[in-house]
Amino acid sequence: MAYKITDACVMCGSCADVCPTGAISEGDGQYVIDADVCVDCGSCAGQCPTGAIEE
Repeated sequence: MAYKITDACVMCGSCADVCPTGAISEGDGQYVIDADVCVDCGSCAGQCPTGAIEE
């Protein structure tokens, strides 16, 4: 199951910077994770300063 970015996203971009597969991109008002590309490594969740990324 791919990680998801919640409404707590503040668009800082730190998650996209650490994603090894490039699954995270800028969406409308928050970043989004492409579930087909996400490998469930959790790097993004560990990097998010607001805890906006969850499994």
